[in-house]
Amino acid sequence: MFPYRFLKHGFVLMLVLTILGACATQSSSENKQASAEETKTLTLAHIHNDASPVYQSLEDFAEKVEEKTNGSVKIDIFAEGVLGDENKVMELVQNDVIDMTKVNGGVVEMFDEKFSVFSLPYIFRDDEHFYNFMKTDTVSDMYEGLEEAQLRGITYYDAGARSFYTADKKIDTPDDLSGLKIRVMNNVTSIETMEMLGAAPTPLDATEVYTGLQQGTIDGAESSPIALIDANHGEVAKQFSFDEHTRIPDFLIMSDSTWNKLNETEQQAIMEAGEETTKDHNERWNQMIDEGIEQAKEEMGVEFSNPEQAPFRKKVQPLIEDRRQNNKDLDQVLDSVEAIE
Repeated sequence: MFPYRFLKHGFVLMLVLTILGACATQSSSENKQASAEETKTLTLAHIHNDASPVYQSLEDFAEKVEEKTNGSVKIDIFAEGVLGDENKVMELVQNDVIDMTKVNGGVVEMFDEKFSVFSLPYIFRDDEHFYNFMKTDTVSDMYEGLEEAQLRGITYYDAGARSFYTADKKIDTPDDLSGLKIRVMNNVTSIETMEMLGAAPTPLDATEVYTGLQQGTIDGAESSPIALIDANHGEVAKQFSFDEHTRIPDFLIMSDSTWNKLNETEQQAIMEAGEETTKDHNERWNQMIDEGIEQAKEEMGVEFSNPEQAPFRKKVQPLIEDRRQNNKDLDQVLDSVEAIE
């Protein structure tokens, strides 16, 4: 298991506590009819703005939890990275400073190596294969395994297949990536994948990608077409190549300590709200992808291409074999993935 990451700067903790304290004061004045014993107010942080599909899904989740618990659990959401990037908010959840967060699967990998299965390239054949895997007991077991890191997995939200997009260079083959500075998530698997494909992996916070592309500190990035719209990357990246090397979902994560403070009815409400909003989110996803592609084409002038995947797959196959040989737990997860028809 990867070593846990812990808070390094006291001022960040002080800032978070100040923000949360102010929120609690406001919440108290707005809910005079409910005592602290009657209402549990949980905090949920994420980095997205209201143009992101997952933004609305998390708003729906909060509403459903409050409805299903008859108001005994309320969730206050801190969006747009106000409490920090995804690595930071995950640490805040682990340290029981905030209660919940939505983070990319690449971040979860840093707390439990089994989650690196989602960062491994070309593991899933298509959307159906991915969705079927997410319904398996293997994934439920992975959620429960996070308890060792003082965390608990609640649900996932589809974030699509990740592909390359660059400022101006079309990616048709792995050779086209040679020497390009490609922004990746700061996890071992993503970095090794880029190296095997010949790129120069450049870990960078998601909120810094736009500026990096604009200023030329990176040549490109990798994500779904939604990033072109919800983060406006299409303004500074004009080539998008559907190589679809990974399918890394977003995960809704809760502090295990917070979970244990909820009664059984409240825990059930949390899980039901997660399952329902995942279903709604995933049904919207493909439609939003299609709309996002059209918007990026028409309003931003982005060009889309479909390179042959086989050369990319061949380049990264040794990485998958290496992970199988060196990690028994991950090998079993990969067996579970491959067993799905």
